[in-house]
This record gives sequence, structure tokens and C-alpha cells, in this order.
Amino acid sequence: MDTESMESTPKTTHPISNQNKIAPPGCSFLIQQTNPQDIFITEEWTEEARMIFNTTKEFCTKEIFDVIKSRGAEFDVHDDLEEVVVILEKAANLGLCGVSIAEEFGGIDLDFNEGLLFSEATAYGFSFATTIGAQVSIGSLPIVYYGTQAQKQQYLPGIADGSLKAAYALTEPSSGSDANSGKTKAVFNTDKSKFIINGQKLWITNGGFADVFIVFSKIEADENLSAFIVERKFGGLTTGAEEKKLGIKGSSTVAVFFENCEVPVENLLGERNGGFKIALNILNTGRIKLAASTMSGCKIAVEESVKYAKTREQFNQPIANFGAIKHKIGQMGVLAFATEAAVYRTGYNINLKVDEFLNNGKTENESKLGAIREYAVECSLLKVKCSEAVDYCIDECLQVHGGMGYMAEMGIEMGYRDARITRIYEGTNEINRMLSLAELTKRALKTKEVDLVSAGKKIPGYLASQMLPMKSNAGWKQEERIVKNIKTLFLLLSGRAGQQLQKKLADEQEMVMNYANILGEAYIAESVLLKVQKIEKNNIHTGVDFEIRKKAMQVYLYEALNICRKEAYDSINAYASGQEKFWLKKMTNVLLPDYDINAKDFRRDIAEYFYEKGGYGF
Repeated sequence: MDTESMESTPKTTHPISNQNKIAPPGCSFLIQQTNPQDIFITEEWTEEARMIFNTTKEFCTKEIFDVIKSRGAEFDVHDDLEEVVVILEKAANLGLCGVSIAEEFGGIDLDFNEGLLFSEATAYGFSFATTIGAQVSIGSLPIVYYGTQAQKQQYLPGIADGSLKAAYALTEPSSGSDANSGKTKAVFNTDKSKFIINGQKLWITNGGFADVFIVFSKIEADENLSAFIVERKFGGLTTGAEEKKLGIKGSSTVAVFFENCEVPVENLLGERNGGFKIALNILNTGRIKLAASTMSGCKIAVEESVKYAKTREQFNQPIANFGAIKHKIGQMGVLAFATEAAVYRTGYNINLKVDEFLNNGKTENESKLGAIREYAVECSLLKVKCSEAVDYCIDECLQVHGGMGYMAEMGIEMGYRDARITRIYEGTNEINRMLSLAELTKRALKTKEVDLVSAGKKIPGYLASQMLPMKSNAGWKQEERIVKNIKTLFLLLSGRAGQQLQKKLADEQEMVMNYANILGEAYIAESVLLKVQKIEKNNIHTGVDFEIRKKAMQVYLYEALNICRKEAYDSINAYASGQEKFWLKKMTNVLLPDYDINAKDFRRDIAEYFYEKGGYGF
């Protein structure tokens, strides 16, 4: 492994020149056509970025993956807490705990997309990804973005070098998704030099060993949360026993109790009553970083499945030869390829938006926070799609391994259990689906940032055009039409339901989730199509390499159509009747016609390509 510290790595520039490039507005993918040349694809990473990925991956592989394999047992903080802390400190020695911290405070301050690449690499550490993720993301970013200069100077160097371990304390026994309903209370002491905090927090990652906690609490009778930097050594802060969990057993998870915990007033983070805003913005960041990590989990599932399928023999031949196995591996590859395209497309757009805000005179922190807020909808959609993709992939990976996959010695069942939490933390997938629709609606109707009204007015004319046969399917016309039609379907169905149900639609959560699923499919499908178009245009891959990538994209679109048909019918059946129901179903069928590809053979071709490459071949 390259053990050179990343602290000496020079600050990298964005992998595509940002000259004359303008960030698309958040959610604009729904109503605008994107030029493939305007997105980022992973083939364009700089050498510095690849070094960051390789260093992180090799560290996680050596310190976690290989150790688990050799001893046949996962890390468990009930027995291995000190060892987990030592590994975190080793990561800090390589500079891995300073990826989001400015150079002046001892970090390397990766741009946002490079930070996603780092998150992808940490997936090779299984539950350690949760540990280091809390250190570099939710445990430190509130200080990075909202801290005063004095707070940054006091805490960030220690977080970067590992001498301070960080945690984020938001959830309470009575408040999870409804975070602002927390009961933890802060009051002033007599001379108002300190806050005195009382309350309890649940399920705090790194809580068992953290030195510094980002704590959310209401001050006296305030309606909204405030945020505080609380040190364990302040006193009045105790932690419970390590929780016994289904998965991520190698990460510390405890309850944290505050009993007359005295916190200096200068440790108020950001503005009073501003804690809920801090929590939401940090969660937006965490959601897309989690998407990058879970997307990586899909790739790992492919790699492990390919290795086992090529060596496991049944009926006098490797199980890799069987169509059922090829289907599983091919579909895993499709999901990994498509979600990767969307994750890094979004990360690059965040980079562009940061630059745009900086050029308009905003501070660096204002620019970073504003850029993340801009793509809050995309972050929620990606969190949902990638976490559900990794659950599918690790489940199929276990199935490929059969009985051996169920045994602890292979490590597959550990990955199966570890993956399950990803649909829960950083906001449950149900909450993220509803948040994505609520935020989109707000931008369309309240702030007028997204002109869905004008887009809606174009739907009747567009529907009429779709009833005519296509003159030609040459080039990418059919695939572009599929993507546009999925977007149009979302606008049609959600708009019509909004007209009919108005404010009552928010209470029809099942329908809201139907529409969020269609919206998510539109974004992923467009992203993977744009990626393949750019690969072809720039002649990055040729021959078989390109054809296999094209087939992966086509299988994703094929599946997206099937998913959207079901989501559309479910939502229509939930409220419409008579002519309304008949018309909406007819329009759904017009917008989502058959996509005539042989998905079975395409998946087989993808699997065989991976066999040849010895793993995830993209």
C-alpha cells in the first residue's frame, strides 16, 4: 500500500475545466435537456483524485477487509472498540480524516466530487465506513461550515489529525425524522457565561469514544433547535453501553446523556435557533455521500460474486456458466453503472455551483452550503436509489454464494446486515421520498425557482406528438424519448393529482412515494444515458468495451420503464375513477411504450464481460 500521507497531496483542481461552465439549477433536469458534454464522468478523474481513491481503498482493504477475511469474524465494538479507534487514528495519520477540512486547519479540503470518491473508497471498510464517515462528515462539517474562526482553530486540527474524535448528536427517544421536536434543553447559568444542557440522545455513531459532540438542543423556550460544540471533558456528559445491532457492529453506537452539562456560550455553533437549518444541510451532504458509499457496495457485490461464481462448480462446471447467475451479476452491474453516473453528475454540479457562488461574491462556506442546498432534491433521490440498489446487490451476492454466503467466514452475510441500515439513517427512504417531492413543490410554487407551470402547459401538445410513430430510431432518439417521457409522466401524474387533491395530496403518502419513484428513475436513467453518450462522443471506450456499457444503460432504461408503469398505475388507481382513470392510464401507455431489447442476453453479455475482467469491469 502507498503509505505516503495524503496531507502532502497538493490541492487538486476540478477534473473538468470550469471555464465558461454554468451549474444547472437544482431540479432543472426535470424540465431541461442536458448536453452530455456538460456532465462529469468517472473516466475524467485526475491522477491526484485516483490516488486519493486508491490510498483510501487500499487502507480499508488492508486494515479491515483482509483482517476480517483472515480471522473469519467481523469487528465488533463490544470486543474490539480500542482496535477500531486505533484504525481511525491510522487513517488520520494518512490524512484521511482531513478530507473536508481546509489546509490552514491541517486538512486537504477535497472538492465535493472528490469527497464523494473518498466516500466510495471507504465502502471497502464495511462498518468502518460509518466510523470514518461520522468523523469527516456529520461530526466535523457543522464546524467547517458554521464555526467561527476561533472554533475552527480550536477543533478542526484535532479532528484532522485524529487526536479529537467527533460525533453528531441529533436523534432522541421521541424525535427521529421529526428532529425539531427534540426535548433536550439548554438554559443559561446565572451569569449567562454557560449553557446548562439536560437531555438524552440516541444511536450516536462514534459516541463510545468521541471527544467532541455536535449537539442539537433548544435553548429555554425557543421553538427551534440550536447547535453546540460539546466536549466530553466538560463533564455532565455520559454515554451508555454499546448498542447490540443487526449490522455495522464495528462502529460505536451509544446513547448519550446530559445531566447539567455546562457548555461555554462561545461554543454555540452558528446562530441561536439555527440548529435545525444546520442539521438539514449536513444531512443533505450526508445523503449523497451515503449514496456514493452504497453505490460502491454494489460494485463490491459484483466483485465478490464474480470471484465465487468462476470458482464454484456444480454439475461439472462453474456456476458462472448458468443463465440465472449471469442474470444476477449482470443486473448488479447495471445498477452500479447507472447509479455511479448519477452520483458523480450531481457532485460535479455541486462543484460548479460552488464556483458560481464564489464568483458572485459569496464566502467559501456560504458557497458550499448554498450549492448543497441547491441539489437537495437530487441528494434525497440518490440516497433512496443507491441504498435500495445496494440492498438488492448484496442480497443477490449472498444468493450467488448459496449456503456459503450464509456462513460468517465469507463476510457476505456481514455485508448483507451492514447494508440494511443505509435505508434508515440520513433520513429514512420514506422520508427522503416525501422530502424530494415537498422541496420540488416548494421550488415550483413558492420560490418559483423551477418553472413546472410552463412545463405543464406543454404537456397536451407533447402527448399528441407521442401518439404518432417515430420517424426514426437512429442514434439515441429512442433512448432520449424514453427519458423525456418518464419526466413528462411525472409532470402529468403529479400535476393532475395536485389539481384534484390539492393540499390533501400531502396526506396521501403512498401516492407521493409513487411520484418520487418516477422522479428518481427519470434522474438515474437520464444520467446513465448522458454518460454513455459522452463516452461515445469523446471516443473514451471503443469496441466491446463501449457496447457493454451501452447495453448496461439500455437494460437500466428497460427496467425503469417497467418500474414507472407500475408506479403510475398504483397512483392512478389510488384516487382516479371513470374517464379520469381511463385517460390517465391511456396517456401512461402512450408515454411508456415497449422498449424492444433483449434484456436477458444483454445481462448475460455484461456478466461475461465481468468474468473476463475478473470483477466489476466498468
